[in-house]
Amino acid sequence: MEKVKVIIMGLGAMGGGMADMLLKKQGVEIVGVVGRGKMLGTSMYDHISTPRGDREDVIVGAMEDVITEKAADVVLLCTDSFTRKAFDKIKFIVEKKINVISSAEEMAYPMAQEPELAKEIDRLAKENGVSVLGTGINPGLIMDLLVILMTGCCEEVHSILSRRVNSLSPFGPAVMEEQGIGITVEEFNKGVQEGTLAGHVGFHESIRMISDAIGWKLSAPITQSMEPIVTDVDRKSPYGFAKAGNVAGCAMKGFGYVDGELKIEMDHPQQIEPEQVGVQTGDYVIINGVPNINMVNSPEVPGGIGTIAMCVNMIPQIINARPGLHTMIDLPVPRAIMGDFRDLISEEAKIVK
Repeated sequence: MEKVKVIIMGLGAMGGGMADMLLKKQGVEIVGVVGRGKMLGTSMYDHISTPRGDREDVIVGAMEDVITEKAADVVLLCTDSFTRKAFDKIKFIVEKKINVISSAEEMAYPMAQEPELAKEIDRLAKENGVSVLGTGINPGLIMDLLVILMTGCCEEVHSILSRRVNSLSPFGPAVMEEQGIGITVEEFNKGVQEGTLAGHVGFHESIRMISDAIGWKLSAPITQSMEPIVTDVDRKSPYGFAKAGNVAGCAMKGFGYVDGELKIEMDHPQQIEPEQVGVQTGDYVIINGVPNINMVNSPEVPGGIGTIAMCVNMIPQIINARPGLHTMIDLPVPRAIMGDFRDLISEEAKIVK
């Protein structure tokens, strides 16, 4: 079999990291990169950490030029956070008969907030014989799939608390803007009131993924709260800056109710450079059940490399999957790929796709 062919759409912090990771792996090659603006016509290697060396160059091109019919086995779509904004790109890709892995947070479980678009993506994917997946570190793994996994050893589950205390520092400008990094408290509160400040995107998706997976029927709309994390010192990350007195992060909570009772709680304070002010990061799965579960991983799984690895490591699973829209609870569990990617592609997928 030829190497697994990958196109990367969006060469920012996440897409660039995926390119660097893929270049270290066996049996896979980057055959195209989609960018825009000043990036067009430049070398991929001008925008990533890995030197070109004696590799064949990859020139950044426009979507219509790079993504042609069956030009790759999969496109890693590293743009947007919302299903509605990612939809046209996904539609374009699947109509070129190429599988898609999206890092858009809402795409981790798009049926939670965009059920009609989810149905249309599923229809388009099936019509074109390809598969679509949204994943990342969160949503995609830490606050949902990992929680679901840990319920597997429970006879009863009474309530769930998923907590992630993490650093935003590895993420790019889009996430900085969504979280309100660097703005004043007044601007933050106004953004919350007017609905222009997204904060963490994914509570609806994580809560619905958990509830659907274990069979809980939510009895009320999912709700969430947002509070600013104000810094008392200047903080600077690669893509964000907050001066003392301004917002360095966003503390959010999400709530899912079953029969009027709080059953699933999300607790997610995140900020740039938390270690600078003595904040210890970590991931926590706390299940009140039979037996009780209290799983702690500290410090956190870093969000940047975690999202990069999740998208890259799910490439064989989405190539092997039956056509249609998938989520992390539909597919074989993620795992690091230390061998040749080609060895993980099923014989059926090699023939059909």
